Amino acid sequence: MAQPCYPPSPNPICVIGSQFVAPYPFEVIIVRKSSGDHLITDVNHKIMFKVKRRSTSFHDQRLIVDADDKPIVLIREKILTAHSGWKAYKGGNSNADSEKIFITKTPKIMHSKGNVHVFLDKKTSSKDSCDFNVTGSWSNTSCTIYIGDSSTIIAQVIFMQ
Repeated sequence: MAQPCYPPSPNPICVIGSQFVAPYPFEVIIVRKSSGDHLITDVNHKIMFKVKRRSTSFHDQRLIVDADDKPIVLIREKILTAHSGWKAYKGGNSNADSEKIFITKTPKIMHSKGNVHVFLDKKTSSKDSCDFNVTGSWSNTSCTIYIGDSSTIIAQVIFMQ
């Protein structure tokens, strides 16, 4: 399957590391395994990332690793908070504030399943404004990611049969 031709992005956004930034849109395939793990491949089925469940009795966690199983990001569910959300850390074992990349929050205390705000740890914008806004539902395989509260789309997940 050929990749669609899109114009290059004038301002690519780096959240984790520059090796994970592409100046153009591209398609990936996300396969949900029965174990709860996910496999992310390119359209030629070459493994790009794996998402592994690492739940403990205290946290629901996801570990994102590269094709060689090298840890990239650990995402840990925040518990006992007014807003449901997650915290993401560089690598596979850290929960140190110095390794924190971002946190997520639902914008309302009533846990809006269709809307999540993402706040980068190293912010240059206002503390109260989100860096990304995710609408839709990842678990139902359809969501859109916007820059802040703008209408600028930077990523989409669309269920394809």
